[in-house]
Amino acid sequence: MIPSIHKRGSETIGLIRYLYGPGIHEEHIDPHLVAAFDPLTPDPGRDLSATYEQLQRLLDQPVNALSKNRRPDKHVWHISVRASPEDPVLSDEDWAAIARRTVAATGIAADGDEQACRWAAVRHADDHIHIIATLVRDDGRRPRLHNEARRAQAEARRIEADYGLRRIAPGDGTAAKRPTSAERHKAERLGQDAASRDLLRERVHRALAGAMDESEFFDRLAAEGVRVKKRIAPSGDVLGYSVAMVGDRNKDNEPVWFSGSKLAPDLSLPRIQKRLTATTDMPEPPAVLERSAASAPVRARHFAAEATGSALASMSSDDDSATAAQLIGVGEVLDALAQTSLGPTQAELREAARYFERAARSHIRAKNEEMYALRRAANQIVHSGTALGSGQDGAATALVLDVMILAVIGAARWHAARGHAQQAEAAQQAADRLRAAYQATAAGPLAAMRTYGQRLPGPARGRHAATIRAALPHLTDRLEAEPDRDALTAVLDQAERAGHDTVALLTKAAQQRELGSAKSISDVLVWRLHHLGYIAPTASVPRPQRPRCSPPAAPAAAAVVHQEAPRPRLR
Repeated sequence: MIPSIHKRGSETIGLIRYLYGPGIHEEHIDPHLVAAFDPLTPDPGRDLSATYEQLQRLLDQPVNALSKNRRPDKHVWHISVRASPEDPVLSDEDWAAIARRTVAATGIAADGDEQACRWAAVRHADDHIHIIATLVRDDGRRPRLHNEARRAQAEARRIEADYGLRRIAPGDGTAAKRPTSAERHKAERLGQDAASRDLLRERVHRALAGAMDESEFFDRLAAEGVRVKKRIAPSGDVLGYSVAMVGDRNKDNEPVWFSGSKLAPDLSLPRIQKRLTATTDMPEPPAVLERSAASAPVRARHFAAEATGSALASMSSDDDSATAAQLIGVGEVLDALAQTSLGPTQAELREAARYFERAARSHIRAKNEEMYALRRAANQIVHSGTALGSGQDGAATALVLDVMILAVIGAARWHAARGHAQQAEAAQQAADRLRAAYQATAAGPLAAMRTYGQRLPGPARGRHAATIRAALPHLTDRLEAEPDRDALTAVLDQAERAGHDTVALLTKAAQQRELGSAKSISDVLVWRLHHLGYIAPTASVPRPQRPRCSPPAAPAAAAVVHQEAPRPRLR
């Protein structure tokens, strides 16, 4: 159940007409009162003799009793309380009880307070009610409404438990502001996929992903196709910024501007500048596969997989500030991947980034310097260009997504352990979208590797089977039954060709994290080996004898290791 407090108004009659009217799109059905401060309050929806003006005069009576200089400018208070889509349809009696609990919890009308504010609850749809109140008590005093939004949310959680409704995760005040109903209806009229507020927040996050300085951030923000307005000091320094969607104008035909802080707490210019300052003056990271034939998107994704793996390892430490920073960096890598992917993978990644944006915010202060490697990875991904969905590009994308899934699941567990319910839920939703993106991306590369493994000569397949038995004796039977066993064989063959000790490499891959809960152990090991093959030093052992017959050509997806460019180990 979601209570939403709307902007205060100055005209009671205007809000009454809206609540009892047909709605913007004729969506209001059978508007009527379900509860009010007085059981005898006239209901223009069910009483033909009652008028809007009668209800307005009754609600405004305490306001009009004050002298003009004592009346509040904005005296109309308005809250909507909406059930979740999967909740059962509640009766008018249920909604009446919920309305009374809501006005009591927020301070509008406490139980037993005969001098409280006047209010009325209107229902014009199955799933929600609107409560209108006037902010002058019958005794002429103002109500105490400190933190009424937080108190409304707390009462909603209790209502959910009492009525057996869907339990919404409690918030902590770090969530971005939701679009108003007016903003949502306007988006529909403009033909936008979402409200301007939400679209702009996504675009600002994409522009920020991996940006190394303020200039790059603003250049990329302009390239996102939004209006940008900067507030400049006499010194020439930028003090703030606002953004607007092209075509979104107010009644005066002026652009509707949103400052960064109105879009989300972490998008104010001071917060962005701290993030940029902490990562601007650091040295460039070592280039991944710099001397190899791999494309720029492949190199960028392998560096991102390495940086994300390091972030995942650090999440188990006791340094919450470092982990908070790593989560912000993971979010930037997600935004960067969403910008540079294609087709179904891009759609799923954008959804994952949208969910994880909520998971990256909490009250824990982030050590911004800790996100350096991830921000550099995001920068490399953005500047490397779009990755194709097949061949080495597809395999590299599947590799980084495999690691990202683990990092996001780790984020969910980290938040859950600290009572960050909304963030934990958002991270789980992001993980679901990442799994879908992975499935869309990995299918082609895994099929190529399976084909390669199936075409290997018998002696080679026997050697790799012996490797699996030696490294994973307790998992051999399960691996034998998995369809991706041939893909694992293909990666072991490529590691062998590169001169690696495949038993040691497979043992190391298995020891990184537990395997028992994996849906496909072969699948997991393929990407762990694929990753380790680029960063592990070449073993000083002779290459095995090759069969006389020509081996099949290596698939583009296989992890070919270049001895001339050994990579640093994961921290």
